[in-house]
Amino acid sequence: MKAIALTQYLPSDHPHCFIEASLPTPTPAPRDLLVKVNATSINPVDTKVRAPKAKVETTPRVLGWDAVGEVVAVGSEVTLFKAGDRVWYAGDISRPGSNSELQLVDERIVALAPTSLTDVEAAALPLTAITAWEALFERIGLTRESQGRLLIIGGAGGVGSIAIQLARQLTGMEVIATASRPETRDWCLAMGAHQVVSHHNLQGDLADLGISQLDAIFCTNATEQHWSAMASLIRPFGHICTIAESNEPWDLSLLKAKSVTFSQEFMFTRSLFQTPDMIEQHKLLSEVSQLVDQGTLRTTLGQTLTALTPATLAQAHTEVEAGRMIGKLVIDMAAFAS
Repeated sequence: MKAIALTQYLPSDHPHCFIEASLPTPTPAPRDLLVKVNATSINPVDTKVRAPKAKVETTPRVLGWDAVGEVVAVGSEVTLFKAGDRVWYAGDISRPGSNSELQLVDERIVALAPTSLTDVEAAALPLTAITAWEALFERIGLTRESQGRLLIIGGAGGVGSIAIQLARQLTGMEVIATASRPETRDWCLAMGAHQVVSHHNLQGDLADLGISQLDAIFCTNATEQHWSAMASLIRPFGHICTIAESNEPWDLSLLKAKSVTFSQEFMFTRSLFQTPDMIEQHKLLSEVSQLVDQGTLRTTLGQTLTALTPATLAQAHTEVEAGRMIGKLVIDMAAFAS
């Protein structure tokens, strides 16, 4: 099968950042689906995994953790899907990714894709929807009855875009998002944010709105940059959740006096550790698919590239690394075949 892969970990502007590779067609394990990938999106995790380092792969490594495609074969113990099903998923970071003609994925982290979206529109959502859902409803513990104020830092990014929608549509929270440009502010409002403030003047902008305390904060980027402000703004017994790593230690002592809960979200945890509740991601994506088809949620597609090649994949990584994406960047792979 054909794939776009790497053997060296190079800057995205390096001419040999990615290569075209011909790899053996994989054979499904008992719980696996073999999927023909029709569209894939690029996430910050792709760029972090590809970040320059001295390591050299002896066989080409395929990245990509978001896909929509068609099931072409199933493993001996698969019960949820059959050949011909149109599915979506975010995959498993420990296995070969979706920048390839065919991909293996465990059925427990897959769902039927929404029928109301094209492959490209749908591919914008799986990884970010899982991340936002787990952060809001499993880590922070929001419910449909939840009231109060939720701050989403990084509202125009992929995770922020769907987190705004989920919180606005499925809870009673007042949703406040951060954005620093007119176009990202407009995007956050279109996603459903009640208010938008600048992350460059977080406390000042909130004060101008008469807001001095927040019930929950979901930080999607630059945790260390916002740490002191979050610690100051969160109410007693509030909850802060982040998905962003940091090169600097977080001073958790700032949260102690308020008995604040702090948690981290990593959507690959279930697949990486083969947790007993892996199938929760199947259920989650199935519910998101239904919410999309009901018109409750919308795609967060911001940009499309029309072919998967070493050059277009490197371009996609460069754009994501720039940190100015609005929504998601998706690559149409309809014509990608060996």
